Amino acid sequence: MSDFVTGFRISSSGMAAQRMRMNTISSNLANINTTRTPEGGPYRRKDVILESMPDSRNFGEILGVNSPRADMQRVQVTDVVSDRKAPLLKYEPDHPDANADGYVAYPNINMMEEMTNMIQATRSYEANVQALQASKDMALSSLEIGR
Repeated sequence: MSDFVTGFRISSSGMAAQRMRMNTISSNLANINTTRTPEGGPYRRKDVILESMPDSRNFGEILGVNSPRADMQRVQVTDVVSDRKAPLLKYEPDHPDANADGYVAYPNINMMEEMTNMIQATRSYEANVQALQASKDMALSSLEIGR
């Protein structure tokens, strides 16, 4: 049964990572026209950094180099970073955030890129849901065999 739990942990880590990506993408899209932030200047696009990690729960499993689960990897969000690209400048002299030359700094966010990232995050989340469901079905089938 513990091997099924490993599959559950790996799939759930993928779902959590994709949910975090989706939240970040939503924030980027919601702030596509935000010209003023508490830090000053326009909103900075955010990106999620994902890292592959061995699926180990305790010290004994970490030391089990020859175990078949040594190659199993889960995913973890390690950071959310702000984009350092220069903001987009648009000439709008009547805007309250316009500089002395009449330009307003807008976030450097490409809506098509964000929508593509959103579709990718959604598909990845759905794939992890399907893997979790398949693991659950296999566990239930093995319980039925034991009856």
